[in-house]
Amino acid sequence: MQLHVGYEFTYQFPQPTPIILTVSIHYSRASDIILPDHVTTTPSVPLTAYRDSFGNWCSRVVAPPGRFRIKGEGLVRDNGLPDVFVPSARQHAVQDLPEETLIFLLGSRYCETDLLSDVAWQLFGESPRGWPLVQEICDYVHNHITFDYQNARATRTAWEVYNGRIGVCRDFAHLAIALCRCMNIPARYCTGYLGDMGTPPPWGVPDFAAWMEVFIGGKWYIFDPRNNLPRIGRVLIARGLDAADVAMVTTFGPYELENFRVWTHEMEQNALIHPSLNSEIKA
Repeated sequence: MQLHVGYEFTYQFPQPTPIILTVSIHYSRASDIILPDHVTTTPSVPLTAYRDSFGNWCSRVVAPPGRFRIKGEGLVRDNGLPDVFVPSARQHAVQDLPEETLIFLLGSRYCETDLLSDVAWQLFGESPRGWPLVQEICDYVHNHITFDYQNARATRTAWEVYNGRIGVCRDFAHLAIALCRCMNIPARYCTGYLGDMGTPPPWGVPDFAAWMEVFIGGKWYIFDPRNNLPRIGRVLIARGLDAADVAMVTTFGPYELENFRVWTHEMEQNALIHPSLNSEIKA
């Protein structure tokens, strides 16, 4: 299958404002990219790029005063298969974990392992380890939190989600990540595109999605406590300890957001996409 993915943000800036963007498709999907999702701006300004400490591709611009639009869209090849399911994957003892995974056992800005450790061990201390434990954590988070897009808040932490029992996909991910880390399972935050392909209507408002990856059985595996079932068509953008590491747009000054739009949908195999028109053209 082929996925047409993209975004468009429109801002008003009262003064020249530096911006960091983390919106490009992750390098792990490079071989699947048919049309690259280059960042474009209106008005056009110089853009530089770099990789952050997690390997995510980031872009830097300085927005001029006035209205400023940031846009990107691409075409990605996908195998159309659901998330991998390996119930036999075993949990590693901490002393046997690869060094590069250890940072994902630690507390972070939105995942307070210190506050949730007792909770985690009370809930899951007697549970079987490995894949079944991660799934039990996802089941708990999925059933514990009520999804409410109208009550989204960028500063809500895992501890607040646990107590408030409300949130959006990033909140589901933060709580599940924190609980996994408390149970000595490395877990990292992921963000990207996730369309409604393969799911029945009604469908939600298109937006970037959040899920997690955990290290068990010698590999990183995807788990999605928000949807809590294997999905198709994920397109990763960035990974980090939590949402603070993978903010799509980080501005260094005041602004007003006028428009925010995200899309991801399956293309017909005989269709091409014109990057400047955001439309499908029959071949």
